[in-house]
Amino acid sequence: MAGEESTILLEALEGLTLEDFQEFKKKLPHTDIKGGWNIGRDELEKVTHPSSLISYMGDSYGEGAAMDIAISLFEEMNQRDLAEKILDEKVKEYKQKYTEHVAREFLQYKEANSCLGENLSVRDRYTNLTIARKSWDQHGDEPGDVSSDTVTTQTLLEPSKDGQVPPITVLVGASGMGKTMTIRKVMMEWVEGTLCTQFDYVFCIDCKELSFSKEVSMVDLISKCCPQQRMPAGRILGNPEKILFIFDSFEALGLPLAQPKDELSTDPTEAKPLETTLLSLLRRTVLPESSVLIATRPAALQSLGQCLEGKHYVEILGFSPAAREEYFHRYFGNDSKADVAFRFTRGNEVLYSLCVIPVMSWTVCTVLERELYERNQLLACSKTTTQMIMFYLSWLMKHRVSNAWQNLQQFLHKLCSLAADGIWKHKVLFEEKEIEDQGLNQPQLLSLFLNEKGLEKGTDHVNVYSFSHLHLQELFAAMFYVLEDQDGMVSDSRILAKDVNMLLESYHTSRMDLNVTVRLLFGLVNPKSVEYAGEGIGCRISLQPQEDLLRWLQTRPRGTSHPREVMKIEDLDTFHLLFETNEKSFVQSVLGSFTGIALQDVKLTLYDQAALCFCIKQWAGLLSVTLRSCSFHQQHHRQEPAKGLPRQSWRQEELHSPLHPLCQALGHPGSSLQSLRLQWCGLTEGDSGALGMLLATLPSLVHLELGDGALGDDGVRMLCAGLRQPGCQLRVLRLRYTHLTSACCQDLAVALGTSTCLEELDLSFSAGLRDDGVKLLCEGLQHSGCQLRVLRLGSCSLTGACCQALVAWLGHSHGLKCLDLSDTELGAGATLLLQHLRHHSCTLQTLGLSTSTLSKDALQELAALRALKPSLKITDLLEHEAPETGAMARLTFQRSVWAGRGAAVRGRKGLPSSRAAPPHSRSLC
Repeated sequence: MAGEESTILLEALEGLTLEDFQEFKKKLPHTDIKGGWNIGRDELEKVTHPSSLISYMGDSYGEGAAMDIAISLFEEMNQRDLAEKILDEKVKEYKQKYTEHVAREFLQYKEANSCLGENLSVRDRYTNLTIARKSWDQHGDEPGDVSSDTVTTQTLLEPSKDGQVPPITVLVGASGMGKTMTIRKVMMEWVEGTLCTQFDYVFCIDCKELSFSKEVSMVDLISKCCPQQRMPAGRILGNPEKILFIFDSFEALGLPLAQPKDELSTDPTEAKPLETTLLSLLRRTVLPESSVLIATRPAALQSLGQCLEGKHYVEILGFSPAAREEYFHRYFGNDSKADVAFRFTRGNEVLYSLCVIPVMSWTVCTVLERELYERNQLLACSKTTTQMIMFYLSWLMKHRVSNAWQNLQQFLHKLCSLAADGIWKHKVLFEEKEIEDQGLNQPQLLSLFLNEKGLEKGTDHVNVYSFSHLHLQELFAAMFYVLEDQDGMVSDSRILAKDVNMLLESYHTSRMDLNVTVRLLFGLVNPKSVEYAGEGIGCRISLQPQEDLLRWLQTRPRGTSHPREVMKIEDLDTFHLLFETNEKSFVQSVLGSFTGIALQDVKLTLYDQAALCFCIKQWAGLLSVTLRSCSFHQQHHRQEPAKGLPRQSWRQEELHSPLHPLCQALGHPGSSLQSLRLQWCGLTEGDSGALGMLLATLPSLVHLELGDGALGDDGVRMLCAGLRQPGCQLRVLRLRYTHLTSACCQDLAVALGTSTCLEELDLSFSAGLRDDGVKLLCEGLQHSGCQLRVLRLGSCSLTGACCQALVAWLGHSHGLKCLDLSDTELGAGATLLLQHLRHHSCTLQTLGLSTSTLSKDALQELAALRALKPSLKITDLLEHEAPETGAMARLTFQRSVWAGRGAAVRGRKGLPSSRAAPPHSRSLC
């Protein structure tokens, strides 16, 4: 024995009396020890010095076991102080060795595939991610505005705003968003003493490796984290508040998180089924004082939310614009190459948008690094996920494969079969037998695509394999359906059937986890992908499935409930699938069956916007767009320079509004868009400028509806700038719930006076408009060129003071057909207004009025008016469409502000449904 432990044991033995020393020796032969043998009595009689005894014990029992035996014997001899002293040293030694083990395991890593090069340092490569703390109420459908509550690895496990440290923290992120890298960062900083210093132990458990476990205890789970060392379980578990458990890839377990509480464990040494042990930890029946960090994909978030008692979780949102640039510099390590690569990527809007996903940043950098190495310049690069991964595969095989080309093709066919089988069965780990059964046991080829890992399965040690990244497995799964069979290949009944329609139908009806596989399938049946696969990978891809894909998209359930209604696309997924094909003729064939877009409760990320805009630019027959409770990811926040980068490399990101790309796409040459509705989409002043530009340049746009409390006076002013342009042909403008005040009414009045097309103006629910605003509006309405036929001012906090201005305008206007003053208390002004409406020159057909608030005189005038003009419709026209309580405070980046109201938009009283025919064919009131 050597080291601090032996020194402490020597001091303890030397401090014993001769009698106690003899007693210690006497007890040794009776010790029950597994994995070693007892020292014979004859040998012990020869031992007269503690140092010799320690040497004998180390040789017989092993160093760790010798210490455990000494502690046990001292406790039997009632020498508890000595036992505690040795145990303290044992714990100290274990912690040191465990820390060294963590440093070896986590401070360096191999990127994606071990064959790609040397180990990389987490410190050199890790780039800060945007991580948001969110309420469980926001889970899934309701991502909130994260600008005011973001976290970093440094603050991930610190108290939240309410001062509470959550016992369980859930870190959510889609595949490739950097969860595992974040965990590596946490482990690295714990080893360095800069993070999680409140914990003596941080145990990181890869859940993918637990999938083979049947019954385990908490002690078993801890032992897996440092299998080479004997663990002082009692002392470690005696201070559970000093322990942090980290579970990576929690979704890989696929465990049910619902069991009766009486079945849960309270003993950390008790072995129970894996799901019971884990649920006991999560439900706090075992080691309740410990802390837990769970990293998972969104698929497991809902079940976790039902199981846990915490109020928040944190979500990785990806790289900010500044972080993307920083990542390029960290990846290349050469400022010149990094600048060239980043300028190339920044100039490609789609590619740059994809780089918000860390794994895509890595893919792009990997591809561009090779381009720079081979050609010292950057040529045209792939624009889709499919082509980027194909490019990477081509480079991988060109530079590492020495086998015959024919052998490689057979191998790839079998690899695709394995990938597809795994995707169908939710498998990411494959045992050696599965590799052998598929005929993939060719080490040189296998190591290109799969990582090998040793795993304990019961008492046996087995090797398991996984694709170097889930996206790679999903691509091979998609390739399985489009690869042409080679001549001479023998059919195997065990192999999955290449039924594209079954894949598509399963995805559509129940298997949403097939999304990426289906998306990559669309990317593969592109003629350019077929050509590239043949030249770069040597695989023949059939274009025949393209017909199935086209037919499937054209016959999916459409957004219509009546044959006369327009055909609308109501899911974002369709645009992603079309975007991945990147083939204009295919996209146009699909979109030719539709004339509208209707999306609701969707957070439009950068990637979503790129897909949507790409399709819109190919869509000549697009007539209407309705986005309700959708948010546009702020892609151009002003960012500080990336840490460590020169100031001149900082580019101002806030060049356009979040809505700018959509407006630019909607205004493409040949666009025939007629109607645009953006309701509760968190619009900004900059968005209004983009919309104003669209109005000025797209004469086909005749209907614009903005229902958004964030618009305000400045936004209306920006919109009016577009209304005043000669190219604007807008006929219907609805600005409901826009929080405008009388301050913007002068701009509206000018726009009304100059527009010769505007026929309907809806300012309902603008409580700040008031009488002064109406008076300003009337000045513009009296202009000779004003063609307004419908004016809606319901619930605008009006009084009788505005009626004189309205009467004066009505005296000049002979075209007004509908005036809505619902939910207003006009007082004596109502009498004046009703008197004027009796005039024979007044051609008003509909009046919105809340009769319950009218005075006696006004009611008499109303009766007289109805008797005189029975065809004049007088009723409360107002229909509330406000979001549920609290939605306004959560509006930015918000989904489901309209949750519970259904997908259909209800029509106003006296008006056709807003989902009916195009606006030019509808009655105005």
